[in-house]
Amino acid sequence: MTKTIKAAIVGTGFIGPAHLEALRRIPNIEVIALCEVNQELAEEKAKLLGIPQAFTFEEMLKQPEIEVVHICTPNFLHFSQSKAALEAGKHVVCEKPLATKIDEAEELVALAKEKGLVNAVHFNLRYYPMVRQMKTMRENGELGEIYNIMGSYLQDWLYLNTDYNWRLEPDKSGDSRAIADIGSHLLDLTEYVTGLKITEVMADFSTVHKTRLKPLKPIETYSGKMLKESDYAEVPIDTEDHATVMLRFDNGNKGSVTVSQVNAGRKNRLNIEIAGSKSNFEWCSERPNEMWIGKRESPNQQLMKDPALFTPEAAGLISFPGGHNEGFPDTSKQMFKEVYAAVAKGKQPEQPSFPTFEDGYRELLICERIIESHKKQAWVKL
Repeated sequence: MTKTIKAAIVGTGFIGPAHLEALRRIPNIEVIALCEVNQELAEEKAKLLGIPQAFTFEEMLKQPEIEVVHICTPNFLHFSQSKAALEAGKHVVCEKPLATKIDEAEELVALAKEKGLVNAVHFNLRYYPMVRQMKTMRENGELGEIYNIMGSYLQDWLYLNTDYNWRLEPDKSGDSRAIADIGSHLLDLTEYVTGLKITEVMADFSTVHKTRLKPLKPIETYSGKMLKESDYAEVPIDTEDHATVMLRFDNGNKGSVTVSQVNAGRKNRLNIEIAGSKSNFEWCSERPNEMWIGKRESPNQQLMKDPALFTPEAAGLISFPGGHNEGFPDTSKQMFKEVYAAVAKGKQPEQPSFPTFEDGYRELLICERIIESHKKQAWVKL
């Protein structure tokens, strides 16, 4: 890219500044505007983050020089803000989930296609180099026929009943929490790496804390800050702390995933293990620069991140030599490099390499069927 592309970020919680930091590491991209719920807060956050302009969302859409909008707000705003940005002629990168309802996601997919604008959903975990390596090794036949898949995504940031966040409120986050929030990443990764499609689901949820103590004062996600007892109000909780889902795939074989936000000591641990007829692949996000390859009739292997040892597709996601670790912040940078290459051309590619609104719709569909399965306590087809 030789032309400077100007972007705006909407929302300044945990993920908005993560988008900003990643974009600042890519040449010829300039984040010139930040949006918040009111002008005063927008100006305060823009000054803090070193962004030159501050707007409310509606005013930002009127700025012709802004080409790309990053939607980093709570879930219930994703649909309306993505729609408005597309209608204003701007390319959109939206946080997951794309929407909180299937029909909203369908509308966004159709609108983005009609407009021809670049559209992406931030399934950034695809962009760990080792994830792309697993995918390409599977495509090259090194895994063989896939027998089964086991996955988990474990956190502890909602372990205590005093842990609280807007994601606990269905009117802001939707009817599912653990599955929709972190489970969507795991499910997306499962289909992306294996090339299989989930065809049926059987789910069971549990809510460990039936009530939680909601802070009466603002507190930032992942801040670890504690308030006094008088600073809380007790509220009922209806969404899941933990979920187990059995899966059936279009190759006729099976899998399972477990998702939890109440596992002490697990800060952000996604683990996937894929058993094949030639090998077994295992990868964990807490050790993102290594991959275990299991063998039956020869020694097991431990592959370390090294562009010299990777497939060309995976090596393209590596910025540093072997032995120099890369992690979570690098995934967004690598994804945005692909997204902005499309923006530079002015339209959505026919076969995008990055996750799109259609991928966002797919994950929302899987999550909806998982919720339905839990309610019915039965297998549900996609």
